[in-house]
Amino acid sequence: MKATAQIFPVPQPDFSAQATASGRNLAIDTMRGIAILMVVAIHSLQQPLDSPWQVLVDAALRPCVPMFLFASGYLTALSGRVPLAKRIKAALIPYAIAFVAAYIYMSLQNPAMDHRLATTVARFVLAYVFVYYYVFVYVGCTLCLWLVLRLSGPEAPPTKPRLVVLLMLSIAFGLIAGSYLDPLLTHLGFSGALTEEVRMRDIPFWFSFAAVGALVAQLSAGRPLCDMRWTIAGAVLSSYVIYAAVRLFGIGDAADYDSVAFFGYAATLCILLFALEIQLPFVAALGSGSYFIYLWHIFIVMALRDQMALRQYGAAVGSGVIYMVTMAASILALLAVRRFCTPRLVRWLGA
Repeated sequence: MKATAQIFPVPQPDFSAQATASGRNLAIDTMRGIAILMVVAIHSLQQPLDSPWQVLVDAALRPCVPMFLFASGYLTALSGRVPLAKRIKAALIPYAIAFVAAYIYMSLQNPAMDHRLATTVARFVLAYVFVYYYVFVYVGCTLCLWLVLRLSGPEAPPTKPRLVVLLMLSIAFGLIAGSYLDPLLTHLGFSGALTEEVRMRDIPFWFSFAAVGALVAQLSAGRPLCDMRWTIAGAVLSSYVIYAAVRLFGIGDAADYDSVAFFGYAATLCILLFALEIQLPFVAALGSGSYFIYLWHIFIVMALRDQMALRQYGAAVGSGVIYMVTMAASILALLAVRRFCTPRLVRWLGA
């Protein structure tokens, strides 16, 4: 894909037209664009995070996945319906194509890789390749949204008291799951590595962010909370300080994800971005193609790490180079796919 972006002359697109086409929400697409920029930044950071500034930067970027889920919950609550089959199909077909490419890449890097059918199926179902765990987190949260809407009954929008109660209960259950899943698995004797993999796929916890988005849509009637921006900004700053301190000093549950401290920071940041109603056409265009960038940017990151000795230049320089090259190549690839591929192939690639 990188080669395609270099070979073909890509015309300058009308990003404003792309972002607003088909009735898209420019502010929500901008939020998604910010989120995908954060995703690439996280994966560009050199591992392990062995200095305080790296932890602080990583902590600041971590709400990227909640931002996608918040946006999904918000738009779903406004529409009042979940086209379940359409959403699952739109998530799984691009993932299946990316999985095959990732599997081939992993096989080339590791000649001793286990290719047994059961192992391969498990890799696909658990998204145990690269960073694709979010695919099934999204599918799980979509199923939860569908279920919550069904249970809320036939109340007429926008006022749905039963839906509000169900969303609040979902948030409470998600926080409980996030707080006690780790101790439960440890108590049962599971390894730390397996426990971490399970926590990354903690659907009740992740769904709490989609529930926050849907709850905001219900309580605000779809209107940004303009008069509360400074109050929410103060809450974001306070919650970030708490979350960063928890991770930096190892206080209590210091996990990257799946903790109450993380929920507080990520949820308030999502609400702040909603209240600010930022509308940037270029960033919104990236947001509308964020799934494509999510699935394919990691190949560029991995190739740069495997082929270029960037660690010798320090964490800041190495991470910065990886980020800039990856974003540039990803954007060019997105533009090339949209320009030269058929509409069906564009959908199949997640663009």
